[in-house]
Amino acid sequence: MAKTNILLIFTIFFLSLLIAGKSQVFSRKLSPKGLGLKKEKLSHLRFFFHDIVSGRNPTAVRVAEAAVTKDSATGFGAVVVMDDALTLTPEPTSKQVGRAQGIYTSAGMKDVGLLMAYNFAFTEGKYNGSALSVLGRNTVFSAVREMPVVGGSGLFRFARGYAQARTRWFNLTSGDAVVEYNVYVFHY
Repeated sequence: MAKTNILLIFTIFFLSLLIAGKSQVFSRKLSPKGLGLKKEKLSHLRFFFHDIVSGRNPTAVRVAEAAVTKDSATGFGAVVVMDDALTLTPEPTSKQVGRAQGIYTSAGMKDVGLLMAYNFAFTEGKYNGSALSVLGRNTVFSAVREMPVVGGSGLFRFARGYAQARTRWFNLTSGDAVVEYNVYVFHY
């Protein structure tokens, strides 16, 4: 009887270790095919970003600023939330294909350099419901700016690549701008 009890205690102890060991596992290797991922492809997307900060219906709104922002030539410390239209051509009446939603902040003390964190949320065509995430530095007065694409959702799961921005129109008085984006992205 004592041997049976000892055997039972050891069995329970080892089973509890086994069960506890499995509950501690938080990662495992997966096959990409198991997630439905097929061959990776490279896509090029071209659209126009309309950043409207003036007027009665702005699409980008300053939500915070540091005390030094008012005296800064670069706007250092200002934070802007945006929900900008993405269109097929530079004209504001052009067909809308999505929205650029996120934030940008003036992070340069001596030059105008924005830290941008936003999503291109697509609403048309085969990418409807999918999004690309961009996080990077935008030196807005440079002819061409390059920012990394750090991920995506929907048809852009596991996305990686880069976005090139070129200002097509900028109103120095109002601050409104139209920016051409060429996005090169690997995705499944």
